[in-house]
Amino acid sequence: MATRKASNRSLKVADQIQRDLSELIPRELKDPRLGLVTIQSVEVSPDYAHAKVYFSVLGADPQDCQEALNQSSGFLRNALFKRLHIHTVPTLHFVYDRSIERAADMNALIAKAVASRGKDEDAT
Repeated sequence: MATRKASNRSLKVADQIQRDLSELIPRELKDPRLGLVTIQSVEVSPDYAHAKVYFSVLGADPQDCQEALNQSSGFLRNALFKRLHIHTVPTLHFVYDRSIERAADMNALIAKAVASRGKDEDAT
């Protein structure tokens, strides 16, 4: 029962961090390397010491954006400390989320397969 409460609390903290970062990044960060950043998800370690923040970006190089976000992580952590009412605000580690790219690639492959299948059936 204790692990269920801990994981539930961890999910709530991760969700709140996601919401707050979604507001803070466009409002507070003025780095030209950042494009339109979307926070996809946040995973908080069991001891709340670290948080992996998965993001996607439009209009910027993902590697440059990740570097800019990780350089700003101390500033963002301090801003989160002012918003969150928890004892330990985790150290933020930004990770580029490639799942959207993979989904687009899969959709393109499926569309190509369907199109070639249609041509094969028309030829017979």
